Amino acid sequence: MPSIAKKTVWITGASSGIGEALVYQLRKQDCKLIISSRNEADLRRVKNNCDYPRNIKIIPLNLENFSDMPMKTAEAVASFGSIDILINNAGISQRSYILDTDLEVYKKLMDVNYLGTVALTKALLPYFIKQRSGHFVTVTSLMGKFGSPLRSGYCGAKHALHGFFDVLRMEHEKDNIEVTLICPGFIQTNIAKNALTGNGTAQNKEDVATANGMKTDVLSRKIIRAIEKRNYEVYIGGNETFAVLLKRLFPKLLHRVVLKSKVT
Repeated sequence: MPSIAKKTVWITGASSGIGEALVYQLRKQDCKLIISSRNEADLRRVKNNCDYPRNIKIIPLNLENFSDMPMKTAEAVASFGSIDILINNAGISQRSYILDTDLEVYKKLMDVNYLGTVALTKALLPYFIKQRSGHFVTVTSLMGKFGSPLRSGYCGAKHALHGFFDVLRMEHEKDNIEVTLICPGFIQTNIAKNALTGNGTAQNKEDVATANGMKTDVLSRKIIRAIEKRNYEVYIGGNETFAVLLKRLFPKLLHRVVLKSKVT
């Protein structure tokens, strides 16, 4: 099994949560890192927490600014001469009923979670084709495999990522380009606090399930393992991962289980 050690990895959403945990784990593997998010101050904090910070390049990035992606990608490639892996991790969640959700909120969820990720991926794709190698790793969610109340726009964007990256894998297998989809369940991050409500403001409170979820350092190690194994798709979390199987075999049962769980 190929090791991720000493690879050059670009991580979006690297200023907190899953992305920050991945930075620390990948530096233990002596990887060269390009780290991106909207928050440059937090990116500097993460970089300064690492050994050999000269092996980490900060590139601020807003996924809603699609037209910036070619320029940002050229800058990222120039940082260390090439990129081996892109980890599409940045994103935002939602906590609001369909009836109460403004259309602009759905647009933002799609722009950030789906179209921004697609724009960045398309900007890097020609470089991967030219070097005849590359690995796209996209952090989606279990919500990309089934739905749950209060997350309609989030689920829609995550489902869309699966469709896009499954096709990318098929079209560019001939170019030695690989795709791994990471589907976490409940993870201890600020995703619930930052989740958009129906009018676009942040929820600003924690979910019980998220607070009791898997720690980010545990998840990051599992993600790295999946990358090294060249998995197509992995489900990581607690009992909530069994919902993927239920969706496939017993969708009506999953419907009842999700409604009964009252997870918010």
